[in-house]
Amino acid sequence: MSEKPAEPIRVCAVVFRDDHGRVLAVRKKGTSRFMLPGGKPEPGETARETAVREVREEIGMLIHASSLTPLGTFLAPAANEAGRDVEGTIFTCSEAVEPKPAAEIVEVLWVDPHDPGSAGADLAPLLEQKVFPALV
Repeated sequence: MSEKPAEPIRVCAVVFRDDHGRVLAVRKKGTSRFMLPGGKPEPGETARETAVREVREEIGMLIHASSLTPLGTFLAPAANEAGRDVEGTIFTCSEAVEPKPAAEIVEVLWVDPHDPGSAGADLAPLLEQKVFPALV
């Protein structure tokens, strides 16, 4: 009998854009890839509640759930767990942010979704292959 494939890692994340249309990406401690601010839901949390909490924890910004607009739910290879997929529920946020790395975040970067290679950074597959095409 073959093994049942592992369930995807479920996350909720937020797209923030600056005045130039660039998207905020963050890098967690001990990793090389940049991804959207966000993370895994806690038991009983809605996707919006997870997004608000994770943004506060990771970049020190308190956003309002009402400022979040669903972009979509996407499946892609996980950035930091080989052989696993990630299922990301992604929101866009209408609020401006001044990110301050917090919790496990060690670096922030603004990336042009029309030219992600110009950032010179290793981007998570979910961001580069799914979210950016949905934004442009």
